[in-house]
Amino acid sequence: MSLSGKKILIAVSGGIAAYKIHFLIRDFVKKGAEVQVIMTPDAEHFVTKLSISTLSKKPVYTEFYGDNGTWNSHVEMALWADVMIVAPCTANTLAKMVHGMCDNLVIATYMSAKCPVFIAPAMDLDMYVHPSTKQNLELAEDFGHIVVPAESGELASGLIGQGRMAEPETIAKTVEDFFSLNNRKTLEGKTVLITAGPTYEAIDPVRFIGNHSSGKMGFSLAEEAAKRGAKVILISGPSSQTINNKNVDLHKVTSAKEMLAKVFEFYDKTDIGIASAAVADYTPRDVAKEKIKKDDDNLTIELVKNPDILKTMGEKKTHQFLVGFALETQNEEENAKGKLAKKNLDMIVLNSLRDEGAGFKNDTNKIKIFTKTEKKEFDLKSKDDVAKDILDFVEAQILK
Repeated sequence: MSLSGKKILIAVSGGIAAYKIHFLIRDFVKKGAEVQVIMTPDAEHFVTKLSISTLSKKPVYTEFYGDNGTWNSHVEMALWADVMIVAPCTANTLAKMVHGMCDNLVIATYMSAKCPVFIAPAMDLDMYVHPSTKQNLELAEDFGHIVVPAESGELASGLIGQGRMAEPETIAKTVEDFFSLNNRKTLEGKTVLITAGPTYEAIDPVRFIGNHSSGKMGFSLAEEAAKRGAKVILISGPSSQTINNKNVDLHKVTSAKEMLAKVFEFYDKTDIGIASAAVADYTPRDVAKEKIKKDDDNLTIELVKNPDILKTMGEKKTHQFLVGFALETQNEEENAKGKLAKKNLDMIVLNSLRDEGAGFKNDTNKIKIFTKTEKKEFDLKSKDDVAKDILDFVEAQILK
């Protein structure tokens, strides 16, 4: 995305993660943004004004007064900016921001800003989970600021856990999404229910029947729907995917029966239902209470059909716009259209395992969308972009 003409004010505080800010500045400048950087005095222990001003092509300010006695106006910088980004935001700077402790140029500029504020916290893991930090981040969100959550990994202390500043590309994408047309609140007031991931059907206490679904598509859909203003109910089977969005209510389940029960806790109040989960078709008739021993050369397990969650949603549909998914390996379009009619869907998303880069575990997908009267094909894209295509299509159908 081009950020041409956008004015971005970056405030750097004194944490080791400050070294990453060079990459963020360079990315913004390459995309056409005008970048002004200010720093706390402690930030100069980690990065230099020279390196940052070289990348931003603007002087960098840390004090209210310049070397020649000129006034560095925090008010002018605050009113100039389209957005302000505090990155890294240390525990100290965060506390000052939300409690109005104005003792440096960064805080004075922040308190004068009328633009959206993005906060990328960075600190050691015990500091990040401390009650004061959690409360201060909640206060920041209550102020309407956008928090880009810290990520997990190895920290400067040598400990491993959450506290690393989000990567520059993550911060950049969050800002780009803010400016993007897709960030309009086109689904505000809508409740979107999404199922994601696989289901695991227990054989005994340690074994199960499942599939290779990662849940990536469903989580991407949930994130995109939330960006568009929807209240999202995300019901996920076992998945390593995570989501940090206050508009997404995540419910974790294991089996198909658990997913069915959870879906119908919310279905009556759902406006749009998107069933992207790969639900196991069969489950063992009997689950062994103890681990099955390998005593015999053969093991026979009797399977019975699981409830068809999507079909049940179609049967009970009243006002909901219902979207299904079809992952096929042969007769793809014919099977997808059959599922569309048989399960009383409004729309179905087809992806084929024959398409390289599509299907389970991949970060990309290639889809076709069918309604009773339309067909639309899309190129191979990231699952985040596929989510945008799907929701654009849903919105177009709802507005007809």
